[in-house]
Amino acid sequence: MKFNYKLQRLCGASYGTPAATGSGVLSSSSKGANIVFTSDGNNVLSPVGNRIQVLDLLHHSCRTLPIEARSNIRRIALSPNDDRLLIVVDVNSYAMLINYHRGVILHRFKFKRTARVMKFSPDGSKFAVSFGKGVQVWNTPGIRREFAPMVLHRKYTGLVGDVTTLDWSSDSTVLLAGGKDCQARVWTVDTVKDYEPWTLIGHKKPLVGVHFEDREKTLAERNQFFTDGNTGSTLAGELVARCYTVSEDGAICTRECRKDAENQNDTESGDSKNGLEGLGNDAVDFFSGSTNKGNTTRKTNKRDAVTDQAHELVKGRWGTTSRHYFSTNSNSQSVVSTSYSSSHSLLVVGFSNGLFGLYELPSVSNIHTLSLSHSTIGTVSINPSAEWLAFGCPKTQQLLIWEWRSETYILKQSGHAYGMRCLAYSPDGIVVATGGEDGTVKMWNSHSGFCYVTLPKSHTAAVTAVEFANSTVVLSASLDGTVRAHDLHRYRNFKTYTSDIPCQFISMAVDKSGEVVCAGSAEPFRVCVWSVQTGKLTDVLTGHLGPISALEFHPVRGTLASASWDGTVKVWDLYKSNSTPESFENSADVVCLAFRPDGNEICTGTIRGLLRFWNVEDGSLVCEIDGQKDIKGGRKFNDRMTADNNSSSRYFTSIAYSADGTCLLAGGNSKYVCIYEISQQILLKKFQISFNRSLDGVLDELNSKNLADGGAVDDEHDSADENDFSPHMPGAKRADDGSRKSRVEVLTMQVAFSPTGREWSTVSGEGLHVYSLDDDMIFDPLALTEAVTPAAVQTNLREGKYGMALLMSLHLNELALVKTVIEDTPYESIGLVVKSVGRQHLSQLIHFMSKCMEDSPHVEYYLQWCLELLQAHGVYMEKNRGKYLRSFRALFRVVQSRYVDLKAICDDNKYSLHFLESQANLLLGD
Repeated sequence: MKFNYKLQRLCGASYGTPAATGSGVLSSSSKGANIVFTSDGNNVLSPVGNRIQVLDLLHHSCRTLPIEARSNIRRIALSPNDDRLLIVVDVNSYAMLINYHRGVILHRFKFKRTARVMKFSPDGSKFAVSFGKGVQVWNTPGIRREFAPMVLHRKYTGLVGDVTTLDWSSDSTVLLAGGKDCQARVWTVDTVKDYEPWTLIGHKKPLVGVHFEDREKTLAERNQFFTDGNTGSTLAGELVARCYTVSEDGAICTRECRKDAENQNDTESGDSKNGLEGLGNDAVDFFSGSTNKGNTTRKTNKRDAVTDQAHELVKGRWGTTSRHYFSTNSNSQSVVSTSYSSSHSLLVVGFSNGLFGLYELPSVSNIHTLSLSHSTIGTVSINPSAEWLAFGCPKTQQLLIWEWRSETYILKQSGHAYGMRCLAYSPDGIVVATGGEDGTVKMWNSHSGFCYVTLPKSHTAAVTAVEFANSTVVLSASLDGTVRAHDLHRYRNFKTYTSDIPCQFISMAVDKSGEVVCAGSAEPFRVCVWSVQTGKLTDVLTGHLGPISALEFHPVRGTLASASWDGTVKVWDLYKSNSTPESFENSADVVCLAFRPDGNEICTGTIRGLLRFWNVEDGSLVCEIDGQKDIKGGRKFNDRMTADNNSSSRYFTSIAYSADGTCLLAGGNSKYVCIYEISQQILLKKFQISFNRSLDGVLDELNSKNLADGGAVDDEHDSADENDFSPHMPGAKRADDGSRKSRVEVLTMQVAFSPTGREWSTVSGEGLHVYSLDDDMIFDPLALTEAVTPAAVQTNLREGKYGMALLMSLHLNELALVKTVIEDTPYESIGLVVKSVGRQHLSQLIHFMSKCMEDSPHVEYYLQWCLELLQAHGVYMEKNRGKYLRSFRALFRVVQSRYVDLKAICDDNKYSLHFLESQANLLLGD
């Protein structure tokens, strides 16, 4: 078994930070990070906690970048045009430079002050970041590792309040920033002679958006007005630049910079001189690092002048030409976020009540208005083609992609409202069902990582367990005392199972036939058994002296194993009346159990971190694994002792066997997930599910500078952007003493192996972590000799020795080479080639066939390979099903997926042909 599992994707949350764990701990409030489109507009980068999700909108898939920030991410910025550099800043102002295409961290550094906003220049040569009440502009580093890649270009000051928004001019020479002091300020990036920064006032609330108009449109409008003599504005002079400022109260002001005729004539006459003044201007441009040198910025004809915007602003005057309001009631509806497409003159505005508006500038005419959510829209973004709009709601962790022309959703994703609690794989491994604290059940596609349906909410309390009865029926148990069966064809609850007395169900199990469902309760201590078809309560199993923490059916027989807090595991025979259950005594409370796939062994986990393995036939103890030291670590925020001294609270709460039964996956009340080899009783690998320091229990040691007499001091500042509406007494310096703020704890509620064995998943406070094998980067040859080379494989293919070529490619264990051999084999020779494959290579061949068929258009060709493989080796694989179960399930999953896709296409074609036939008959009849 291979163990090079890597985090492939984080499901359950597409935007925002974790809201709560199973204990109902609320996270700290935050305005939310920004969402970024790539330069082609087809991918969306969405921060989730301290990770970044990349959503492919064309292929409808999701992946998680293999990087983690120190804490929750506050801001991200992607370099324009080439998308080569990604900058990530967390809530503690720690930043990372990342090669986006390779997913490699190039450099780490820290800004000395809170970075609330960050943006690249349009040409990608610089990026600006807020620095308290000022703005810092840095030169963009390269994609290679350097000792000191960050070079500060300049710092800009002049605002009284903290900077909340900024924007660049289209030629990257002018910088505009707005702050909490209700003002905006205009700077030139490089030093320009005779230029003085302007401060734009006129707002009553802090600014949330400042945007420059595209320079080409401004020049086009200027030339148009110049020819007909009408300036089109209340301001006198020639139009030089235009920008827009938006405040929280919904006011948008249009600002224009114009030059008087006298200043324009002075500028022309000064530019035409070739004396010391012209040389002085060139010297200023040279030593300030400006890209405009020599006569590039000075032409005698003002119509044909090739001048950057920074030099055009010299001796210009800014003024307000118009003022508009998005809403008449600014008290109940405030502007939270804005995004502007300068090339299309479209402004997107997100409001605090869940509305968004699309406006055309400079007329501020409303194009579209829609209510997306009941919570605040924390961030908005518009793609380069201005077709798709992205919205993020941090409170509900919703991510929405809206196409405004067709008024349809491109993507709509949201996680469980108060955290995820349990999961279950479908028999084919394609679907993952999850249950949450909000009482909902969601279905996720394990291949794309998206939630494709949320079952109608029927539970009134948290869902504690979900199980698949078959591929079309999923059952869920809840603390509301019900077990509900959901139909995955009609997406409805078709059966509800209840007990004769009120109780709370905390565990559930379904037998392999899908006919019997059992649920264990916390109070009273008993197991209820129902018939899935009739819904009647057929039996009640009593005998435990504590809550029933886990239930599981025997893989082959009809016996049921139940674990309880009373320290016992009982095995019940449901088909024998008045039978005495067999008990396995443990030294502590049992919280989890699992049967080995062949049913000959059962594993139990206790609150002392001890894993015990029992022989099912004679009830003897086979071996023990003490895992308490393996999962210890992580000091909580309020702990008064170190992690080493507090290991007693760490234990496994969920365990799962691998498909071959040789390894055990265990996770629980810790930040670690462990894989054990059972026969040798050793730890093979340990995974830390998160390094996010915004979560509780990640660090093993707390910094002494954050410890005070009353305990630890919280150093998180992720609520700095939030408006505090709590009342304060005059002169009081602290908020309400009754307010509560705590962190989400890092732990795993449940772990499970996929039926294919290629991936495993775990549920934590952040969502559903999916770890999968990455075979493309590993060279693992089998029985390799000097004669087995890629050149020898190609030689055998040319000579028609397809069987020998296939065996050599399997020895080399390279996917591309095996795919070439399989697809070059003639259709009539498939049967002979399959018969030449030895039994030791069958599992490997099936695995490669599943990988090749996944994205190949030759569906019938690969189905012929599957048919010949089953006809030649089906009997042997049936007798040794445990050895080939993992690879065969992977192949079945791919075949099932291709069948679903082709079925939909055939149905559409059938209906189209039927329509054409009926229309032809009507025409012939006429």
